[in-house]
Amino acid sequence: MFFRPLFRILPDDTHFAFMKARYFGLLTSAILSTLSVILFFHPGLNLGIDFSGGIVMEARTPGPADNAKLRTTLAAQGIREPRLQRFGDASQVLIRLEAQPTEAATQQMVTKVRTALEQAQAGTKVLRTDAVGASVSSELFHRGLFALGISLLMILVYIWFRFEWEFAVGAVVTLLLDTTKAIGFLALTRIEFDLVMVGAILTIIGYSTNDKVVVYDRVRENLRKYKSMPLRELIDLSINETLNRTLGTSMTVFLAALPLALFGGATLSGFAWVMLFGIVVGTSSSSFIAAPILLLLGEHRLRRDATVPPAKTPVKAAP
Repeated sequence: MFFRPLFRILPDDTHFAFMKARYFGLLTSAILSTLSVILFFHPGLNLGIDFSGGIVMEARTPGPADNAKLRTTLAAQGIREPRLQRFGDASQVLIRLEAQPTEAATQQMVTKVRTALEQAQAGTKVLRTDAVGASVSSELFHRGLFALGISLLMILVYIWFRFEWEFAVGAVVTLLLDTTKAIGFLALTRIEFDLVMVGAILTIIGYSTNDKVVVYDRVRENLRKYKSMPLRELIDLSINETLNRTLGTSMTVFLAALPLALFGGATLSGFAWVMLFGIVVGTSSSSFIAAPILLLLGEHRLRRDATVPPAKTPVKAAP
């Protein structure tokens, strides 16, 4: 016995012609990805301490932090170009300093900052201190990019074995476009790009892949079911048949991540905002990018049997 859900986002029998907007979707995606690549080089990503190296100290002052006075006191201690920003409420401040050549120099710099903070506002407490050397940060950056590349390669292999090569190419190209848009979003919003953001992008890739596999699986089923249906109509049918599931899953994840973005604080909000952006991009790209690429690559190959008239069986003459 099957139970119908009490709520559906859309009716079951939708007939949206997604493939009519295929060129618009591909062009819009190409423009956004190109702009994202430009933003990657200028102004570039706001690299966190994991990738840029340096010292990060989180401090809490007895009252509202006086950044101007803190900056002046730090300069009096011989600390060059300290970057101060509000972190959380008005009494919390984040101090960023350049990477030091040795561990001893790092410890000396941390001591100077503690002394300057106490002089500027008595009672200031240092809550956290992180230090990453330049060589370590460079290694972490390259390993993060390597992880992204390996994940895309494994997805290509998986979809290639599960589906035809047209499906694999369409999925990987779409994932590359989704990833570049996420990078552009990070560059535009100036959210720190660190190891947590690498995890967020990998999560987006995994979520987006799952959404595309759902649509592709229905396309493959319908290819066997509707032998003579044109591929364009078959893809539209497949997207409409999976639309409720796609939107339901996306809305569930979106609503789960939204409170983290709004109330998760500095630690979780960046991750959550990137996830929200990736959910929107990944869901829309399944219908407006991955499916049109599949149509362009497989229009003649996947439907080659439908365009060839069946061979006539010779009729034997009656004896």
